[in-house]
Amino acid sequence: MIFRPSKVSAKDVLGYYAEPLVLQHYEDATEKVGLWNSEEMILKRVFNNQDSKLLELGCGTGRISFGLYKLGYRKLKATDFSKKMIRAAKVFNQKFKTAVEFQTQDATALNFEDKSFDGVIFGFNGLMQIPGLDNRRKAIAESFRVLRQGGYFIFTAHDRTLPKWKKFWIAERKKWNTGKQDPNLLEFGDRFEETPKGKLFIHVPHVTELRSDLQAAGFVVERDVLRSKLVDESPLTLKYSDECRFWICRKPL
Repeated sequence: MIFRPSKVSAKDVLGYYAEPLVLQHYEDATEKVGLWNSEEMILKRVFNNQDSKLLELGCGTGRISFGLYKLGYRKLKATDFSKKMIRAAKVFNQKFKTAVEFQTQDATALNFEDKSFDGVIFGFNGLMQIPGLDNRRKAIAESFRVLRQGGYFIFTAHDRTLPKWKKFWIAERKKWNTGKQDPNLLEFGDRFEETPKGKLFIHVPHVTELRSDLQAAGFVVERDVLRSKLVDESPLTLKYSDECRFWICRKPL
């Protein structure tokens, strides 16, 4: 019998986020790091009305939502696909004496009504940790659906065009062209690799690919910019995260 590796799936992603070391990493970032300087700058600028109804997808243990709450935002809902992450977020909710509404939900099939929010946030490259292009497009479409007209979708993603990784992606493209890529991967741009905390999946998009997906969903891309071009981050933030690109997208009126 020939063993054929299975493709990476949502189950694999959930398994990673159930690992104790991963949970601890997210809890530490929530308690010690809070909002990145770049996140705070962009979110305050785009959502300049603290009465804005905001939804955070892929919230983990609540780092961004708690940061927004501390800035005065009160109409906050936050979801994550991982029940363990949401349980940890609810513990922090009690500890911090905050009132963020946390729910376990799938970003590709939200149960909120159309036009429910003024803003949707998908931080820490979470959108790209959804395996499968069709599934990521569903998450983008769902974000569009639950936004009111004129509302904003803000998220971060890694960037395949970074010079630092140019040689890696040239070599990876050669593997795909000759059929020698990792058989677990679904699409070019995928990475599914062992880390000290477990096996992590992430898709690293090209900017043109992502811009096309956003525009196909109906979004107007107002700006995309590398985090490093915005503001200096603290050493602690840099310890818990790496370079990424911010995408600021609007649902047209």
